[in-house]
Amino acid sequence: MKIVYATGNPGKFGMMKEFLEGMEMELVSLSELGRSLKEPEECGKFPLENARQKAAYYFNILRQPVFSCDSGLFIEGLPAEEQPGVHVRNRDGKRMTDSEMTEYYAGIAKRFGGKCIARYQNAICLILDGGRRYEYDGEDISGGRFYLVDAPVEQKEEGFPLDCISVDMESGTYFTQREEISGIGEEKAGFRRFFEGIWREIEDSTILI
Repeated sequence: MKIVYATGNPGKFGMMKEFLEGMEMELVSLSELGRSLKEPEECGKFPLENARQKAAYYFNILRQPVFSCDSGLFIEGLPAEEQPGVHVRNRDGKRMTDSEMTEYYAGIAKRFGGKCIARYQNAICLILDGGRRYEYDGEDISGGRFYLVDAPVEQKEEGFPLDCISVDMESGTYFTQREEISGIGEEKAGFRRFFEGIWREIEDSTILI
Protein backbone atom coordinates (compact mmCIF):
# COMPACT_ATOMS: atom_id res chain seq x y z
CA MET A 1 0.00 0.00 0.00
CA LYS A 2 1.26 3.45 -0.91
CA ILE A 3 0.82 5.99 1.89
CA VAL A 4 1.72 9.67 1.87
CA TYR A 5 3.56 10.91 4.94
CA ALA A 6 2.39 14.52 5.11
CA THR A 7 5.60 16.28 5.99
CA GLY A 8 7.94 18.59 4.15
CA ASN A 9 10.74 17.87 6.61
CA PRO A 10 13.30 15.55 4.96
CA GLY A 11 14.81 14.58 8.31
CA LYS A 12 11.47 13.47 9.75
CA PHE A 13 10.56 11.62 6.57
CA GLY A 14 13.86 9.74 6.59
CA MET A 15 13.46 8.77 10.24
CA MET A 16 9.89 7.49 9.74
CA LYS A 17 10.96 5.54 6.67
CA GLU A 18 13.62 3.87 8.81
CA PHE A 19 11.09 3.20 11.58
CA LEU A 20 8.71 1.42 9.19
CA GLU A 21 11.29 -0.37 7.07
CA GLY A 22 10.20 -3.87 6.04
CA MET A 23 6.48 -3.24 6.54
CA GLU A 24 4.00 -3.75 3.73
CA MET A 25 3.71 -0.12 2.72
CA GLU A 26 5.43 2.34 0.45
CA LEU A 27 6.02 5.70 2.12
CA VAL A 28 5.82 8.74 -0.15
CA SER A 29 6.75 12.27 0.89
CA LEU A 30 4.91 15.40 -0.16
CA SER A 31 7.90 16.47 -2.26
CA GLU A 32 7.69 13.24 -4.29
CA LEU A 33 4.14 13.96 -5.44
CA GLY A 34 5.23 16.61 -7.92
CA ARG A 35 2.56 19.01 -6.74
CA SER A 36 2.80 22.40 -5.10
CA LEU A 37 0.71 22.13 -1.94
CA LYS A 38 0.09 24.94 0.49
CA GLU A 39 0.74 24.02 4.11
CA PRO A 40 -2.36 23.86 6.33
CA GLU A 41 -2.86 26.19 9.23
CA GLU A 42 -2.09 24.53 12.56
CA CYS A 43 -4.37 25.86 15.26
CA GLY A 44 -4.64 22.92 17.64
CA LYS A 45 -3.58 23.13 21.27
CA PHE A 46 -2.30 19.56 21.43
CA PRO A 47 -0.23 17.38 19.05
CA LEU A 48 -3.15 15.07 18.20
CA GLU A 49 -5.34 18.00 17.18
CA ASN A 50 -2.71 19.25 14.75
CA ALA A 51 -2.00 15.75 13.39
CA ARG A 52 -5.73 15.28 12.79
CA GLN A 53 -6.05 18.65 11.06
CA LYS A 54 -3.06 18.07 8.78
CA ALA A 55 -4.08 14.53 7.81
CA ALA A 56 -7.62 15.64 6.93
CA TYR A 57 -6.33 18.63 4.98
CA TYR A 58 -4.03 16.58 2.77
CA PHE A 59 -6.47 13.69 2.37
CA ASN A 60 -9.17 16.07 1.12
CA ILE A 61 -6.73 17.30 -1.54
CA LEU A 62 -4.99 14.05 -2.50
CA ARG A 63 -7.82 11.56 -1.96
CA GLN A 64 -5.36 8.80 -1.13
CA PRO A 65 -4.08 7.23 2.13
CA VAL A 66 -2.17 9.82 4.13
CA PHE A 67 -0.90 10.23 7.67
CA SER A 68 0.47 13.11 9.65
CA CYS A 69 2.49 13.32 12.85
CA ASP A 70 2.81 16.24 15.19
CA SER A 71 4.91 16.89 18.27
CA GLY A 72 4.83 19.11 21.29
CA LEU A 73 7.87 20.06 23.37
CA PHE A 74 7.42 20.27 27.13
CA ILE A 75 10.11 21.54 29.50
CA GLU A 76 10.07 20.61 33.19
CA GLY A 77 9.91 23.60 35.51
CA LEU A 78 8.88 26.08 32.82
CA PRO A 79 5.68 28.06 33.59
CA ALA A 80 2.58 26.88 31.70
CA GLU A 81 2.33 30.13 29.77
CA GLU A 82 5.88 29.64 28.45
CA GLN A 83 5.60 25.98 27.49
CA PRO A 84 6.29 25.63 23.76
CA GLY A 85 3.95 22.66 23.32
CA VAL A 86 2.89 22.38 19.67
CA HIS A 87 4.21 25.87 18.96
CA VAL A 88 7.85 24.92 19.37
CA ARG A 89 8.89 26.96 16.33
CA ASN A 90 6.78 30.04 17.07
CA ARG A 91 7.67 32.89 19.38
CA ASP A 92 5.79 36.19 19.81
CA GLY A 93 3.81 35.57 16.64
CA LYS A 94 6.92 34.86 14.55
CA ARG A 95 8.04 31.57 13.02
CA MET A 96 11.65 31.02 14.07
CA THR A 97 14.42 29.82 11.79
CA ASP A 98 16.55 26.84 12.83
CA SER A 99 19.28 29.11 14.22
CA GLU A 100 16.74 31.24 16.08
CA MET A 101 15.26 28.13 17.65
CA THR A 102 18.67 26.98 18.83
CA GLU A 103 19.40 30.38 20.35
CA TYR A 104 16.00 30.69 22.02
CA TYR A 105 15.94 27.26 23.65
CA ALA A 106 19.60 27.47 24.64
CA GLY A 107 18.57 30.65 26.43
CA ILE A 108 15.88 28.77 28.34
CA ALA A 109 18.46 26.15 29.38
CA LYS A 110 20.72 28.94 30.57
CA ARG A 111 17.96 30.22 32.85
CA PHE A 112 18.02 26.80 34.56
CA GLY A 113 21.76 26.94 35.15
CA GLY A 114 22.88 25.49 31.84
CA LYS A 115 20.47 22.61 31.31
CA CYS A 116 16.85 21.63 31.80
CA ILE A 117 14.84 18.46 31.28
CA ALA A 118 12.55 18.26 28.26
CA ARG A 119 10.41 15.73 26.42
CA TYR A 120 8.53 15.50 23.14
CA GLN A 121 4.92 14.32 23.04
CA ASN A 122 4.05 12.78 19.66
CA ALA A 123 0.75 12.03 17.94
CA ILE A 124 -0.26 10.41 14.65
CA CYS A 125 -3.39 10.43 12.52
CA LEU A 126 -3.83 8.11 9.52
CA ILE A 127 -6.71 8.39 7.04
CA LEU A 128 -7.07 5.47 4.62
CA ASP A 129 -10.34 6.56 3.05
CA GLY A 130 -13.53 8.42 3.87
CA GLY A 131 -14.59 5.88 6.48
CA ARG A 132 -11.35 4.72 8.04
CA ARG A 133 -9.39 7.04 10.31
CA TYR A 134 -6.90 5.95 12.97
CA GLU A 135 -5.16 8.14 15.52
CA TYR A 136 -2.93 7.71 18.54
CA ASP A 137 -0.89 9.75 21.01
CA GLY A 138 0.30 7.13 23.50
CA GLU A 139 3.53 7.36 25.46
CA ASP A 140 5.18 4.61 23.43
CA ILE A 141 5.45 6.78 20.31
CA SER A 142 6.93 9.71 22.20
CA GLY A 143 10.60 10.23 22.94
CA GLY A 144 12.18 9.86 26.36
CA ARG A 145 13.31 12.67 28.65
CA PHE A 146 16.50 14.48 27.68
CA TYR A 147 18.51 17.57 28.56
CA LEU A 148 18.29 20.85 26.72
CA VAL A 149 21.60 22.65 27.25
CA ASP A 150 22.94 26.14 26.67
CA ALA A 151 26.12 25.07 24.83
CA PRO A 152 25.33 24.05 21.22
CA VAL A 153 27.52 21.84 19.06
CA GLU A 154 27.66 21.75 15.28
CA GLN A 155 24.32 20.88 13.68
CA LYS A 156 24.61 17.93 11.30
CA GLU A 157 21.12 17.11 10.05
CA GLU A 158 18.56 19.42 8.49
CA GLY A 159 15.11 19.25 10.01
CA PHE A 160 16.12 18.74 13.64
CA PRO A 161 17.24 22.21 14.82
CA LEU A 162 17.28 21.36 18.52
CA ASP A 163 19.44 18.23 18.24
CA CYS A 164 22.58 20.37 18.64
CA ILE A 165 21.47 21.42 22.14
CA SER A 166 19.78 18.13 23.11
CA VAL A 167 21.74 15.69 25.27
CA ASP A 168 20.96 12.06 26.00
CA MET A 169 20.47 11.64 29.75
CA GLU A 170 22.03 8.17 29.91
CA SER A 171 25.19 8.68 27.87
CA GLY A 172 25.69 12.44 28.20
CA THR A 173 26.22 12.78 24.45
CA TYR A 174 24.49 15.22 22.12
CA PHE A 175 21.81 13.91 19.79
CA THR A 176 24.01 14.94 16.84
CA GLN A 177 26.95 12.88 18.12
CA ARG A 178 25.54 9.40 18.30
CA GLU A 179 23.59 7.09 16.05
CA GLU A 180 21.25 5.70 18.70
CA ILE A 181 19.47 7.85 21.26
CA SER A 182 18.07 6.33 24.45
CA GLY A 183 14.35 5.73 23.96
CA ILE A 184 14.41 5.90 20.15
CA GLY A 185 14.01 2.13 19.95
CA GLU A 186 10.84 2.28 22.02
CA GLU A 187 9.52 5.11 19.85
CA LYS A 188 10.21 3.10 16.70
CA ALA A 189 8.48 0.05 18.17
CA GLY A 190 5.48 2.19 19.12
CA PHE A 191 4.97 3.48 15.58
CA ARG A 192 5.37 -0.03 14.15
CA ARG A 193 2.75 -1.40 16.59
CA PHE A 194 0.36 1.36 15.52
CA PHE A 195 0.55 0.34 11.85
CA GLU A 196 0.69 -3.39 12.56
CA GLY A 197 -2.55 -3.12 14.54
CA ILE A 198 -4.23 -1.37 11.62
CA TRP A 199 -3.07 -3.99 9.09
CA ARG A 200 -4.38 -6.79 11.35
CA GLU A 201 -7.74 -5.04 11.60
CA ILE A 202 -7.89 -4.65 7.81
CA GLU A 203 -6.99 -8.31 7.25
CA ASP A 204 -9.56 -9.50 9.82
CA SER A 205 -12.34 -7.42 8.24
CA THR A 206 -11.41 -8.77 4.80
CA ILE A 207 -11.61 -12.35 6.06
CA LEU A 208 -15.02 -11.74 7.64
CA ILE A 209 -16.36 -10.31 4.38
